Amino acid sequence: MASYSQNLAKTLLAGLLAAGLALPAPAFAQRDPAYEAARQAGQVGEKTDGYLGVVGDQPASIQKMVADINIKRRANYAERAQAQNATLEAYALTQGCVLIGRTQPGEKYQAPNGTWQTRGAGAPQRDARCP
Repeated sequence: MASYSQNLAKTLLAGLLAAGLALPAPAFAQRDPAYEAARQAGQVGEKTDGYLGVVGDQPASIQKMVADINIKRRANYAERAQAQNATLEAYALTQGCVLIGRTQPGEKYQAPNGTWQTRGAGAPQRDARCP
């Protein structure tokens, strides 16, 4: 039997897809060459909680960039969660599922056990609560 959080994540994802909503939070970051370079270099990766993470020990400039992106993501998630009568945490988890699913081979992502993985040709490992 699916848990409440699994059902909520599935409902949120279905709503996003049905509305044809793109994920605008990372879209602004993908226009930033520094973000794209850090992503391709494996210095940053998508986390299961919907936020960007710093992989390993990185310079302050990378850490600041990730913090800035996450502030913008959180604001976007809060607005969208409220519009969908969802909690911020549930909405962010759903976004994490989507963003990890969208990683490309060679990019980093956080596995459900918290370790950083490099995406291969197959599907990434995703949280059991993902729809």
